[in-house]
Amino acid sequence: MGDRWRIEVDHGVCVGSAFCVSSAPGGFRLDAARQAQPVEPEADASEAVLVAAEGCPVEAIAIRLLASGEQVFPSDDQ
Repeated sequence: MGDRWRIEVDHGVCVGSAFCVSSAPGGFRLDAARQAQPVEPEADASEAVLVAAEGCPVEAIAIRLLASGEQVFPSDDQ
């Protein structure tokens, strides 16, 4: 069984660029206020979701391991 993630978007930072939606359309959507939302806040680990988080122009996306809470992105050494 693979890792499960908790995916969060900081709406105080999100600018609605939609990079995450274009990078991981199954992982993110924009709400009526053009704020990114994870499609499933608790989801299987996904390379596309990680790429979306890494490419967010304002670093509004955080990913943690669901089981332990360990931060996957952004990494502590950024």
